[in-house]
Amino acid sequence: MGKHFLIYTNSHKDKGLETTKRICDYLAGRGQRVTVRADESRWRQQRLAAGSDQVPEDIPGDVDCMIVLGGDGTVLQAARETKRLHIPIIGVNMGTLGYMTEIEPRHLEEALERLIAGDYQQERRMMLNGRVFFEDGRTEEGWALNDIVISRSGSLQIIKYNIYVNGQFLHEYNADGVIVTTPTGSTGYNLSAGGPLVEPGARLIMLTPICSHSLNQRSIILSPEDVIEIQIPQGREGRVQTVEVNFDGSHVIMLRTGDRVRIAESEKITEFIKLNQVSFVEVLHKKMSEEGAV
Repeated sequence: MGKHFLIYTNSHKDKGLETTKRICDYLAGRGQRVTVRADESRWRQQRLAAGSDQVPEDIPGDVDCMIVLGGDGTVLQAARETKRLHIPIIGVNMGTLGYMTEIEPRHLEEALERLIAGDYQQERRMMLNGRVFFEDGRTEEGWALNDIVISRSGSLQIIKYNIYVNGQFLHEYNADGVIVTTPTGSTGYNLSAGGPLVEPGARLIMLTPICSHSLNQRSIILSPEDVIEIQIPQGREGRVQTVEVNFDGSHVIMLRTGDRVRIAESEKITEFIKLNQVSFVEVLHKKMSEEGAV
């Protein structure tokens, strides 16, 4: 009996769904079941619900493998939407080299044959859960494979953030924002903000300030068992501060003075399929070489 493949396509990257059709034809010709999710308009309709614990209605529950066509952002969206189903993911690179897209289009049929045969390894990646506690007693939560970013909203004024770890006060940051990231997310916003690069299969949590207005600009590396709480106090002269919590650049929750967000390792994980024994260092070397050639 064949496997059930879900093809999750960013139609802006796969113009005319050319590569999507190529994959469908090959898998169907080999006796495999295929489901395609490529309706960008439906993605937009469901983005606000993506932070909930509900699986979008058009994603089947019996999928064996998800093939994601797009870039790293599409992989992140797919991981968030399917987090309850634990579907192993592999990405097809449809643009510049990403850290999460392993298959190159020129090697597509070879990769599909190995997926059908089960000739691959799986790599578990940790995720983060963020629960927001509003001053009026309401709560809301979201999940992230890459990072949870707390940043100012609207005003260009500096924001104060009170940081607690396991209930103990750590520091008051005066900064544009704070990034809490997984090892997978170390190559994203964390890297741009001066944070460290981490092997994505590791288990740890990083806290990196964004444009800290002090000499204390360093990232802090924490245990995966640690719980981080970020409180939004009053600003200068007692003014109300407004910030936003952003989960993987997609799901956004607005916070004000008196609200707080608690971030910890999620019980949910994302599994990536690895066809090649290409190390993180090799990918990093290639990315650095590309940047050096610009």
